[in-house]
Amino acid sequence: MRPDDWHLTDDIDSFLARAGDFLRSRPALHTIPLTVTEGLRTREAHPHGAEGPLLGFLERAGEVRAACFRTPPRPLNVTPLDPGESEALAARLSALGLTVPGVIADRDTAAGFAGAWQRHTGATPTLDSRRRLYRLDALATPEPRPQGRARVAGEQDREQLVGWYGDFTAAVGAGAATDATSWADTRITHGRVTFWESPHGTPVSMAGVTPMVAGQVRVAPVYTPARLRGHGYAGAVTAEVSRAALAAGAAEVVLFADLANPTSNRLYQRIGYRSVADFATYAFRAASGGT
Repeated sequence: MRPDDWHLTDDIDSFLARAGDFLRSRPALHTIPLTVTEGLRTREAHPHGAEGPLLGFLERAGEVRAACFRTPPRPLNVTPLDPGESEALAARLSALGLTVPGVIADRDTAAGFAGAWQRHTGATPTLDSRRRLYRLDALATPEPRPQGRARVAGEQDREQLVGWYGDFTAAVGAGAATDATSWADTRITHGRVTFWESPHGTPVSMAGVTPMVAGQVRVAPVYTPARLRGHGYAGAVTAEVSRAALAAGAAEVVLFADLANPTSNRLYQRIGYRSVADFATYAFRAASGGT
């Protein structure tokens, strides 16, 4: 395995021309690279920062075996790698002097790349979060069903969405991947956020969905303000957007749940989601003491 087997680019079209079929071959497991690269392709994604995206694929014997991407300031995201592939990627990126603040991948790949990055750069990896990827099996209506109804968010909800997006990113401990106003405007335009609202018409929870890519849709984000939790709103709105995705033709509906939150994991299992794989995020602290 040579570091040069990893081909890097900042051009989304050339990346998808080579790696698109590989990503579509496992749509559930590759849900993040599929949806992020689709956002870049359609210019729907607006990552913060002056840096452009970093996109890469591993090719051997004319076949793409793995892929990676980074949209600053977010960590590097990689598809499953064996130890040699992780070592080659770390060697390639470090030799170019590229910034890698962390990594997101399936549990084994994330740990393997974190170790390789430490060997090549001296950076110290710290486990930041653990999430479980779920795929919808047979959708079940959550019981008891809370009072109220589901409603697709519209232009009149723009301020609410902007505020809740900020609250959500703060609650999960992650910086916003895009500007809150742009995020809200895009989802209103395409009808990709649904509220659960009280009988009085007050939004009490929300669930968003990604665009359908390769037949899969990912439910994200799911957010209920802390003061309104414990009433079944999140389960009801998640079930509603899942049902709508199936009705729109999705072959697979997936979502992530924080393994540090047993309540959400039990909730998703009750409405029909089944485990696919565990993911991990590592943050890297540079040897100099920076990040």
